[in-house]
Amino acid sequence: MGSIDVKSIIYDVKLSSVVPATMTGENVVHELSNMDLLMKLHYIKGVYYFDRSAVQGLTISDFKSPMFTWLELYYITCGRIRKSESGRPFVKCNDGGVRIIEAKCSMTLNECLDEKDSSVHNQLLPNQVLGPELAYSPLVLIQFTWFKCGGVSVGLSWAHVLGDAFSASDFINTWGQVMAGKHPPKSLNHPKEHSKTVTPSTVTELLSVKKIEAVKDSWIARNTCGMETFSFQLTATQLKHLQSQICNTSETGQVPVFETLCAVIWHSLAKIRGDSESRIITTCRNGIQDREDGTLGNYQTIGVVIAELSIVETEASALAALIVKQLADESNMIEDTMARDEGSDFIVYGANLTFVDLEDANLYGLKFKGQEPVFTNYYIDGAGKEGVVLVLPGPEAAQGSDSRGRTVTVVLPENEVMELRNKLKEEWSIV
Repeated sequence: MGSIDVKSIIYDVKLSSVVPATMTGENVVHELSNMDLLMKLHYIKGVYYFDRSAVQGLTISDFKSPMFTWLELYYITCGRIRKSESGRPFVKCNDGGVRIIEAKCSMTLNECLDEKDSSVHNQLLPNQVLGPELAYSPLVLIQFTWFKCGGVSVGLSWAHVLGDAFSASDFINTWGQVMAGKHPPKSLNHPKEHSKTVTPSTVTELLSVKKIEAVKDSWIARNTCGMETFSFQLTATQLKHLQSQICNTSETGQVPVFETLCAVIWHSLAKIRGDSESRIITTCRNGIQDREDGTLGNYQTIGVVIAELSIVETEASALAALIVKQLADESNMIEDTMARDEGSDFIVYGANLTFVDLEDANLYGLKFKGQEPVFTNYYIDGAGKEGVVLVLPGPEAAQGSDSRGRTVTVVLPENEVMELRNKLKEEWSIV
């Protein structure tokens, strides 16, 4: 396509709110954990693209009507941030509601999916920052955008203080189930913790997060440089080939997909950054099992990998082995720090080069008329300048293939994006 006037592709915008079908009750509050508050300056954005056959005949009323029942279960998401006398934030469950945005797009679904400019896709996502009037800021926004071909996108903006990306995707998947006539659970259960398999941290300094200047009531960390997002997809066949390249010289044998992609991107970025290469990376992964009942919360496990030698001079296969063998879990240290420094503000994503493993997230679980999205993508807003990489499940596998590929979404300083694209294409034949 030619040059696009991004601001003109979205029009006929309407705003509304949806609240639980029954009142939650007076003086109901949701206390935020230390891990919740650690993530308060970050936002999860997800966009689901459906073709015409999945939504033909459906109206905004068909989408919104099941929400009243759905939000009875997820009443916390309809609350607003308040602060206790000590200054600690909590959610007052006052049925303030989820904000709904309706819009039309002058492009077709395929034109949008073919568009590489991230600013186009950003128009399908609600723009959200909590504050400066925290008491009036919705925690969740959902945007319905109708393409001129009849397809629809569903954009989700989720305040990370509510929960991780697994919580966010379970939340919206449950809405789809209610819409399909299935009865949701009556309450949300507490999840079971994962058994820890990573190496306990042997460092005395917390490396996975960065303390920043207090932001007061505007919950977003501001970057000194512009950030840009780009995504690419890898088929199952491409992933197997990439793994074979990594494990040829790796002492660990077959390297898992996530660690393979981490090593390749870490190595490629080091060549771009030169003397300012990142010798420490952060990983965020699912920290619990049994999320079937859609529990809200930030349960991710946060770890670090430290390389003693130059990343550029280290083979990617050796980096993959380092990630597999030397990942140090800092979750307990984070809890201790948050308890000690209550009231301080931190960033996680982009404090170091950060890799987020969402391979097992059910990002294609939202279905209309039994059909899953033709494509789903997730983003992180509020990332620091070191950047963040999300590894997501790809679209439905092509006929004859037994597994999905992966979608990789990268948020980096805008001056590094094109260089990384070129490196990945030239050296690894991806992107």
